[in-house]
Formats: sequence, structure tokens, C-alpha cells
Amino acid sequence: MVKIRHGVVAALVLALGFQATADAQQAPATPAPPAASAPVPNVPTPEPPASQLAAARDVVMSSGMARSFTPMVPQLMEQIGPVLTRTRPEMAKDLAEVLKQLQPEFDKKTDEMIDIAAHVYARRMSEEELRQTAEFFNSPVGKKYVESQPAMLDELVVAMQAWTQQISTFMMTRVRQEMIKKGHPF
Repeated sequence: MVKIRHGVVAALVLALGFQATADAQQAPATPAPPAASAPVPNVPTPEPPASQLAAARDVVMSSGMARSFTPMVPQLMEQIGPVLTRTRPEMAKDLAEVLKQLQPEFDKKTDEMIDIAAHVYARRMSEEELRQTAEFFNSPVGKKYVESQPAMLDELVVAMQAWTQQISTFMMTRVRQEMIKKGHPF
């Protein structure tokens, strides 16, 4: 499941990156008109109250979102070894010891991402909404939802891939049919 989600995320990041690159390379044909008003300064948002952050953190944890962050540190640690020992295989044993020694420090980084997610939720939802959401996820039906979610997402990814292929074929067929009517045979 994790590999599929990461693949989808990677594809999305690449698509957005390519779009941003294309947008940056396309110069406007005419200069943009001057702004009607001065730009709005970037005003930092106030820190949410601790009780709201606690409710948001409860949602992040009880909703299963935190489990998406948990495998990231071990996956990144696994990648360090091959990168560093590719040209220096003699340091593999010492590197394994260092990684084991640093693992608790690295594991704390997962908590940072959980806190980031809690801040995002706290900026978007009131404390009462967060409490109600956490109540749902902590209820028997909410726990069942969280437990079932990975399997449902796996199934949905497969279904979405099949649907995308089907709709692509359907759309191309329909476009060809209409183009033939206009005298453009394929």
C-alpha cells in the first residue's frame, strides 16, 4: 500500500513540477498590467491555542494519518546505506552502528510531521469541529473506518487505474467518431 501511495504522490509531484517549470519558461506575450493595489504582506498566522492543537493532534492520530508518516524514517534510513557505501563499502559496519545509534533521534522527526499536520488541521477547523471529528474516529465505527481504509485505498487505486484506461479509450473513440463526421478520417 505504501509503495502505491508514494508512486501516486511522486507522479503528482512530478506533474506539478513539470507544470511549474513550463509556466516559468513561458514568457507572457505582453507585459502584465501594474497591480491595482500594493501586495498584501505575508502576515504570520497566530499559533492556535494548545487545546485546539491537542484536538487536532488527536484527529491526526486517530484518523490513521500518522501511520502514513511512520514508515518514512525507516525508508529513508534504508536508503542512506546504499548511497554512502556504494563507493565506500568498507564503512558499512560502522554506518550500520551509527544508524542504529541515531534511530531514536530520527524517530523523533516523525513527531515533527505529526505536529505539522496538527497545525494544518488546527488552521482549517475549529476546536469543536476537531473534537467532534476525533470523537468519530475514536468511536467503534470510526475505528472500523480507519482499520479498513488502507485496503479500501488499495482497491480504489486499482479501480481508478482501470477506470482511467477505460475512459481514455472511450474518449478517444468518441473524438474519432466526431472527427470522421467532420471529414477527418483516422
